[in-house]
Amino acid sequence: MADELSEEPLFLLTDPHELFARWFAEAVAAEPDVPDAFQLATQSPEGPDVRTLLLKEHGRDGWVFYTNLGSAKCAQLAAEPRVSAQIHWKSLARQVRAHGRASLLHDDVADAYFATRPRGSQIGAWASRQSQSLPSRQVLRDRVAEVTARFEGREVPRPPGWSGYRIDVTRFEFWQGRPSRLHDRVVFERMADGWTRGMLYP
Repeated sequence: MADELSEEPLFLLTDPHELFARWFAEAVAAEPDVPDAFQLATQSPEGPDVRTLLLKEHGRDGWVFYTNLGSAKCAQLAAEPRVSAQIHWKSLARQVRAHGRASLLHDDVADAYFATRPRGSQIGAWASRQSQSLPSRQVLRDRVAEVTARFEGREVPRPPGWSGYRIDVTRFEFWQGRPSRLHDRVVFERMADGWTRGMLYP
């Protein structure tokens, strides 16, 4: 962390997507494990619901993640697509918060990504009934064995109940840790004519 309270040169950027891309690249080089792990908060009937996912794509088109469409998060997204997300890189003392609206990806985009997954993960996507009650691990093992046999010797297609979402981010907050808890907080909000930029007290 820096020794004094001051804005990083990167914070002078006016495009939050460019800033995020630079931070993400630095995190990939510095973080020991899963630098693409982020937390997604949705709204359930009982209140806010949060879980950790993997950020598979980011850019001006939004943040992309993939999931089983039968999961609890997808039922919640169908009822309320507005979400908040957070990614934290402890070794860099950095955090990014994002707010936006999630929408389902087109089938061709999901197909293309699914084809790049390791075969074990492809089989797992067919075998798992995400968020449903599991009687025992053996039941899951049996389902994996059945799917493995079904697709032996051929490519594993994308399951009809598996796809991805794109979060159209409309607000970013970049947080950089500083000594004495005098952290930097820079906020970008998307307006009709571009992005506004401002700072918050720590």
